[in-house]
Amino acid sequence: MALVLGSLLLLGLCRNSFSGGQPSSTDAPKAWNYELPATNYETQDSHKAGPIGILFELVHIFLYVVQPRDFPEDTLRKVIQKARESKIDYEKPETVILGLKIFYYEAGIILCCVLGLLFIILMPLVGYFFCMCRCCNKCGGEMHQRQKENGPFLRKCFAISLLVICIIISIGIFYGFVANHQVRTRIKRSQKLADSNFKDLRTLLNETPEQIKYILAQYNTTKDKAFTDLNSINSVLGGGILDRLRPNVIPVLDEIKSMATAIKETKEALENMNSTLKSLHQQSTQLSSSLTSVKTSLRASLNDPLCSVRPSSETCNSIRLSLSQLNSNPELRQLPPVDAELDNVNKVLRTDLDGLVQQGYQSLNDIPDRVQRQTTTVVAGIKRVLNSIGSDIDNVTQRLPIQDILSEFSLYVNNTESYIHRNLPTLEEYDSYWWLGGLVICSLLTLIVIFYYLGLLCGVCGYDRHATPTTRGCVSNTGGVFLMVGVGLSFLFCWILMIIVVLTFVFGANVEKLICEPYTSKELFRVLDTPYLLNEDWEYYLSGKLFNKSKMKLTFEQVYSDCKKNRGTYGTLHLQNSFNISERLNINEHTGSISSELESLQVNLNIFLLGAAGRKNLEDFAACGIDRMNYDSYLAQTGKSPAGVNLLSFAYDLEAKANSLPPGNLRNSLKRDAQTIKTIHQQRVLPIEQSLSTLYQSVKILQRTGNGLLERVTRILASLDFAQNFITNNTSSVIIEETKKYGRTIIGYFEHYLQWIEFSISEKVASCKPVATALDTAVDVFLCSYIIDPLNLFWFGIGKATVFLLPALIFAVKLAKYYRRMDSEDVYDDVETIPMKNMENGNNGYHKDHVYGIHNPVMTSPSQH
Repeated sequence: MALVLGSLLLLGLCRNSFSGGQPSSTDAPKAWNYELPATNYETQDSHKAGPIGILFELVHIFLYVVQPRDFPEDTLRKVIQKARESKIDYEKPETVILGLKIFYYEAGIILCCVLGLLFIILMPLVGYFFCMCRCCNKCGGEMHQRQKENGPFLRKCFAISLLVICIIISIGIFYGFVANHQVRTRIKRSQKLADSNFKDLRTLLNETPEQIKYILAQYNTTKDKAFTDLNSINSVLGGGILDRLRPNVIPVLDEIKSMATAIKETKEALENMNSTLKSLHQQSTQLSSSLTSVKTSLRASLNDPLCSVRPSSETCNSIRLSLSQLNSNPELRQLPPVDAELDNVNKVLRTDLDGLVQQGYQSLNDIPDRVQRQTTTVVAGIKRVLNSIGSDIDNVTQRLPIQDILSEFSLYVNNTESYIHRNLPTLEEYDSYWWLGGLVICSLLTLIVIFYYLGLLCGVCGYDRHATPTTRGCVSNTGGVFLMVGVGLSFLFCWILMIIVVLTFVFGANVEKLICEPYTSKELFRVLDTPYLLNEDWEYYLSGKLFNKSKMKLTFEQVYSDCKKNRGTYGTLHLQNSFNISERLNINEHTGSISSELESLQVNLNIFLLGAAGRKNLEDFAACGIDRMNYDSYLAQTGKSPAGVNLLSFAYDLEAKANSLPPGNLRNSLKRDAQTIKTIHQQRVLPIEQSLSTLYQSVKILQRTGNGLLERVTRILASLDFAQNFITNNTSSVIIEETKKYGRTIIGYFEHYLQWIEFSISEKVASCKPVATALDTAVDVFLCSYIIDPLNLFWFGIGKATVFLLPALIFAVKLAKYYRRMDSEDVYDDVETIPMKNMENGNNGYHKDHVYGIHNPVMTSPSQH
């Protein structure tokens, strides 16, 4: 019934719904950024039995021992096929063979049932004859105990055996109580479990329209992203074109810009050098004039009469000989001018090369803005197409018969829930009867085993080893009576208990082996999926029932497995035949109009690269002659002193020599000349040295600029030609490629979105996991875990306890003889016939004669035999 209920739930969800073929892969492409909101269900996917599961597993092991054969799929198929026949001929060979197969499969269960039936039949008979025999003072009914040498040993063995058996029986009773309690508690959970499943089913019903709304809402996200790219076409498309052109153009412009900077630096260096050369010529002339004047003054001073007197004459002669050093460097006035080179550079600078380079940069940087200005109309057309796609998608989703399906399924769920709520109290009432009956059965067994325990307790505690059988105490006698009461109850009720055990065993074992286990392993689904089994006109029953297309391969196992994986109903039931979402959301049909709009996109770019004037400018600079200047002649002079001697040292030396002369006019005159030389060094030599330093810097700049000038210009011109050819020949292809790339980006948004819609509807929307969970709840949880597992544990425990009642009553009967007070006992008057061991026992009854009014059949002497 639970399996049928779960199947109806599954069929109800899909009745009159849209159809289809094989679903697509359940793995969405990684490029998709959409994800349906997660749906949380209350019912757990699996049921855990808890600690009591160990007992259930113990029963499963016992069932495997009894029934170790695999699930009989073929036999069950043939049984179902036979059941469809209006009249079954039991004499047909195939029917006989089928019966033998069933018997072979059920052999273990049948054998257990036969043993149980033998128990049921024989135990009342044995109990009857045992009772009659006891009434006739047979079978141990005579209240006379014959003493045996091994009597104490037998008594202990019987007591220990009975105790062990009682413990085993108690364990079985414990199993019965636990199982009985489990049935009651689990049935009480059924209401909550059913409510949880129906809540999940309603969650499915309520979430499905929200999922459809979410799918539609994502179109606005996709469209907004596309509109953002369309509004940013200057940076997206224009930036792409610019990025493709930049590596081939920017390096050339950078080199030309560097050359323009070099030209300016060259001009500045030439101007500085030209002014420095003129200054050096003038300063060198002034230095020469000043040195000539100071030499004339020194010669005049040395004509003083003191210079003819020793030792002053030696000093004067020394000074006179050093005057030849006071000369300027004549080569400073012979350095060649750079007027010609400066004129050439000035001619080059008449064309604004830097401005031409900036114009080239600007022509590149304007590409994004020009792209946006030229594509305004096309962008507006694409936006209109995108808006129309949104309307088409909305129309397609509106045509999905979701609302009708949900309404019908909601009605079915409501009816099923009402049915369950209406009949659940009846089930709980029957469960109360079952619980009460199980409690009575367990209590009855408990009563029997309690009598055994009381018998053992009283017998062991009240037993007096020195007492004779006729003088045993009241406690010991009571223990024997308890044991016999337990025996009587065992004979009276054990066959009734076995009837209950056999019936529950047959039902529980077959349900476990034929429904629960094959349901877990899905073998039961494979039987149901057998072609033409459930309906001889349908190859596949489920597809024939749902869509009247029995040739379409739709199996119970596949549907159940897909629902367990939380797959959508569309993909699970292969529903694309009647409503093919792939055809309704044809990607090429929707994106073709976008492609046609993008194909009409035309972008014209005019990129300026220097031009003829700039090219002529570079060629003129290469021919200006700065690379052919004799820089070594200039550098050679910058390393020489402007005068023939260090004037400052010369002045200090002259001043020292003057100080060595006697005071007078000569000494004063030489000191004045020394001071004049210092002044010349300060006013003439130092400026010349500064000018020479400036000349050195200018020459270095010109050297750097002119070094390999022709090769540099040639290389720049070659790069310029290459860049110009690239722009002329490849700009159109770059624009086309970037336009296609841009179009693929725009179209890609909607391709991904439409693919996601198809994937979501096929794999995610209306995921039927709650239906599979409801089926699991009905079969695996309610039927198998809540009913069959406790039922099997019940018959397992009660059966074990009932079976062990047989050895228990045997040992109880044997043991009771040692505890009960006897009416007579063995008496031995002839001491010689008494074994030595018995004599040592004292008053154990071997030499006493207590008749208690009953004839003592034991002979008192050998002569009486």
